[in-house]
Amino acid sequence: MKERVAKLLKEAEANAPAEFTALAEEWIANMEDADKTKEIAPKLREAIAAGAEAGCEFCKELKTLDHYLVKRSQWIIGGDGASYDIGYGGLDHVIASGEDVNILVLDTEVYSNTGGQASKATPLGAIAQFAAQGKRIRKKDLGMIATTYGYVYVAQIAMGADHNQTLKAIREAEAWHGPSIVIAYAPCINHGLKAKGGMGKSQAEEKKAVECGYWHLWRYNPALAEEGKNPFSLDSKEPNWENFHDFLLGEVRYLSVKKAYPNEAEELFAEAQKMAQLRYKTYIRKAAENWED
Repeated sequence: MKERVAKLLKEAEANAPAEFTALAEEWIANMEDADKTKEIAPKLREAIAAGAEAGCEFCKELKTLDHYLVKRSQWIIGGDGASYDIGYGGLDHVIASGEDVNILVLDTEVYSNTGGQASKATPLGAIAQFAAQGKRIRKKDLGMIATTYGYVYVAQIAMGADHNQTLKAIREAEAWHGPSIVIAYAPCINHGLKAKGGMGKSQAEEKKAVECGYWHLWRYNPALAEEGKNPFSLDSKEPNWENFHDFLLGEVRYLSVKKAYPNEAEELFAEAQKMAQLRYKTYIRKAAENWED
């Protein structure tokens, strides 16, 4: 639609006054910049209205499209089932398109809407439907997979752990003129939060998840790579790994495994922590890479 507006503006310029031409050219040059289009749009709308009143057929058509003069923010929102798992092919197709679209993944680590079935986002050791004895394979790292494209903005966030990092990631995703994917840790009723207040304490649960190393905060910004800088930023601080086990037992999806399969549970939880530590070490190495050469 923006390209259609640009074409009509070019056609309207032929018999338009200099002021209209200047505004049209300025808009075309900045049509992918949300802030600039907000600034230009009011004056350009007035010029288009005046042209339509004067009988310009192109301006008459432009007047019906003037709501496209401000660059729109496009966001797709889905869960982990629609992003990591059954809908992954669609998500991959979208980010591979190179289009300027943003995707927010609400990672509840299960199929929340259909009863809590395991997805590829379900972590090792957690109970879910189809993983009744605790999942035996590690969680898929969707974010790191997306970074391999190189031109996709990627971030992992947890609002309750770091409000500023959450806002920064969303702003950077919006500013990047290409595909963006922001993965948000989202406690779910299927987790069975044991803390007083249950789901009312979901942001506090996010904070605990990051502090113990269960979930990590990071950003991959291709704009930095274009400047010859390392695009990967690790925003999580060194976790307190001693609290990892206690964090797991604070949720029924893990506690149920311990009650039903006490011997296997300890092995699963130890392996879950090992996988979390491995991911964190991977992120540390990514953040330390030298891009200056």
